[in-house]
Amino acid sequence: MNNLIVICQSGGKFSTASDGSLSYVGGDAHAISVSRETKFDELRLEIADMWKYGTDSMTIKYFLPNNKRTLITISSDKDVQRFLDFHGNSGTVDVFVIKNESSTALAAVTPSTTETTPVPPRKRSTRKRVIQQEYPLNVTPVAQAPAPAFLASASASENAGRFNSLATVPTEIQSGGQMKRVKLWENCITGLHQQFNNVREVRDAFRKYSIAQGFTIKFKKNDSMRVSAKCSVDGCPWRIFASRLSTTHLFRIKRLNEIHTCGAGTSTDSHPRASKKVVEGIVKEKLRDSPNVKPKEIANQIQQEFGIELRYSQVRRWMEAATEEIQGSYKEAYNQLPWLCEKIVETNPGTAVSLNTREDLSFHRLFIAFHASLHGFQSGCRPLLFLDTMSLQSKYQSELLTAAAVDGNYGIFPVAFAIVDVVNDDNWHWFLVQLKTALPTFQPITFVADRQMGLRQSISVVFENSYHAYCLRYLSEELKRDLKGPCIHEIIGVIVGHLYDAAYAPTLDAFRKCIESIKSISPEAYDWILQSDPENWANSLFHGARYNHITSGIAESFYSWLTELAALPIIKIIETIRHKLMELIYTRKVESDQWLTRLTPSVEDKLQKEILKAQSLQVMFSPSNTFEVQDFLGAVNVVNIDAWDCSCREWQLNGFPCLHAVAVLQHIGRDVYDYCSKYYTTEAFRLTYSESIKPVPTVDKPVLGESSEVQVNPSPLRRVSGSPKKRRIRSRGVVKRPLHCSRCKGEGHNKVSCNVVS
Repeated sequence: MNNLIVICQSGGKFSTASDGSLSYVGGDAHAISVSRETKFDELRLEIADMWKYGTDSMTIKYFLPNNKRTLITISSDKDVQRFLDFHGNSGTVDVFVIKNESSTALAAVTPSTTETTPVPPRKRSTRKRVIQQEYPLNVTPVAQAPAPAFLASASASENAGRFNSLATVPTEIQSGGQMKRVKLWENCITGLHQQFNNVREVRDAFRKYSIAQGFTIKFKKNDSMRVSAKCSVDGCPWRIFASRLSTTHLFRIKRLNEIHTCGAGTSTDSHPRASKKVVEGIVKEKLRDSPNVKPKEIANQIQQEFGIELRYSQVRRWMEAATEEIQGSYKEAYNQLPWLCEKIVETNPGTAVSLNTREDLSFHRLFIAFHASLHGFQSGCRPLLFLDTMSLQSKYQSELLTAAAVDGNYGIFPVAFAIVDVVNDDNWHWFLVQLKTALPTFQPITFVADRQMGLRQSISVVFENSYHAYCLRYLSEELKRDLKGPCIHEIIGVIVGHLYDAAYAPTLDAFRKCIESIKSISPEAYDWILQSDPENWANSLFHGARYNHITSGIAESFYSWLTELAALPIIKIIETIRHKLMELIYTRKVESDQWLTRLTPSVEDKLQKEILKAQSLQVMFSPSNTFEVQDFLGAVNVVNIDAWDCSCREWQLNGFPCLHAVAVLQHIGRDVYDYCSKYYTTEAFRLTYSESIKPVPTVDKPVLGESSEVQVNPSPLRRVSGSPKKRRIRSRGVVKRPLHCSRCKGEGHNKVSCNVVS
């Protein structure tokens, strides 16, 4: 189909006519072009950019053809395709962009059907049917109903599927509530010239229609170009034929004889029968709607909705086949990596990408740093990077390495990531080398990372004059593992609490006080801490600038969704990360356009608290740039405004004036904002998100088959957690002890198999 012109309207309101139809009045309108390749996220971002809406603060709706009473919502890629199906033959179509706060007003004019259409309670049948797979043709299954088997012959192309069998055992659908759902399948076939997106939709519609009408179909032609079927009863004239439209993947019904002489559609049989293919389709639909659903959950839903009882193993096999069909082959996804890397660089110039394979062409590692992320880090972020790792949900060995920064509003800003087959020193060193190449900067960078990941040597070698701050979370876990002794579990929490206090302590005196507290509890813990390189994790001893950040897990807030998803092909993982980054950059860019303060909101709030606390301080005047500041308890701190230094060290650690510095600056009439780090300004924040990540079109994505040249093979399969089961093998020459019968005292048998009558 050609691109559809979509007229986007917003800012107006709906009014209801006397016949119940809705009309949209007022507002502005913009026109965009939508095609079959358009994804929902791309459509939502483009529409949100028109009116500067947040992507989560709006809803996209449209009318069905010849129906001005019901608004349909677009909220997924599937909805976009349905929208194009409904309006594919139209030149233009209107969509309405509604801000979420307007939903109540919309509900007031939208006709409600909940009061006029009561939903009867669902009735569950006590009878159950088990769907099974029959492999040999000469095996007759035991059925609880004498109805004839529902057999659908398929073409050779369809029978080549992974789990197709020569014959299937029928399944009866029970209860009134389940029958209502099956009744919906009567509309799968609406008449001549009905159009379908592909041949799979045609086959699925034919099967469901026959179930709803209560007859059995038999396929006569069933290939990639045409599908024809007839009623399986001899002499019944019901026929249907659909074929592919030239130069497209669309199918259309060309011939249809709706007359039945076999009594189909008028039978009083209340239990239509479902074939294995139909149940597979139901599993696929549920998996498409809920990708993270478990096999047991799907089995329970199908049993409740259709009265079909499935084995766990059946559902799991169908889910694996459906997942591969929906998301693509896990193995082929690796072979598509060279194409994806080339496309990313082509659509996002300046992006750093590096793909490595081993000698046997198995996947080794992949590094990606988008140009927008590199530009944002160099233009507006503090020279501070957090390194961390995360395991990916995959059937193959794959781990995620991440480098993330923090923007001026204390938000996570992903800079680079890599997918590797295993986390080790070599892969971390390679990751840092790629990062150094992508960030040609001579400015010292502070890295916050685990000290046990083999990074101590690599950071100092790859990034000269840089600093390595140990992640305190990993350090405390090491302490818990290494401390031994009775009752240690009772005091370890107190020790870790003092350890964090020591890390945050701004001065050396405060650090020593915390360490002495640990010594009084556990001398072993005290010795361990002194040997753990405190100069790499304590604020009072650290020489770099880490802005009071002591843990490296900041990136978890962005990448945590990866652990919640089911296993994805590697191509899908990369594309999903790219979509998340696109949305993050766009959303924060739109938010910052509304800011009116000189500093970012988070830092502005912190600074205002310091200004409020500074009102009770007394400043001792000095002709030089060094001042003494006394609080109400008599404690004195020394402030040097030229060096941006205070003896409390909070100014140096945080990057904005502490309460003592604020008191001095106000006393001498200086602007407090001039003494804040440039990284906290709204201008720097906007520079961080000034570049955007461009979409990567997949129109020319290669379709790889068995004969395609292999460029990248998958990494080894992931090992199952836990120690492998051991099988005991007797050594040669060891004679097995013979059995002795306690009844007859004979050898070679026991009491159970003894033939002697007692």
